[in-house]
Amino acid sequence: VQLVESGGGLVQAGGSLRLSCVVSGGTFETYSMGWFRQVPGKEREFVAVIHRGGGVLSYADSVKGRFTISRENAKSTVYLQMNSLKPEDTAVYYCAADRSGYDTRAYRYNYWGQGTQVTVSS
Repeated sequence: VQLVESGGGLVQAGGSLRLSCVVSGGTFETYSMGWFRQVPGKEREFVAVIHRGGGVLSYADSVKGRFTISRENAKSTVYLQMNSLKPEDTAVYYCAADRSGYDTRAYRYNYWGQGTQVTVSS
């Protein structure tokens, strides 16, 4: 199973970015999909998760009201729309697939992408 993220980049504070993650080689519609982020020297941090059915979502408190996770099963793609970005959102963002559940804990995820850098300037 391969996960490929795209859409990262450099943006000013207050701006927006949309991350995409395309999944291949597996059964996307059976996976719950999560987004995580990591900065050097810190643990990988949960950002958002969407259930395989798409009807159940969860967000980290730090991004609630600013970020939106969605999925398009026909395209095997999960998205993260990020609005009102802040410098503290700067990180490498990873998407991940969970075969067996719906979880906010990174160790529960089975497959990971390579990450995409998001940098928010002040």
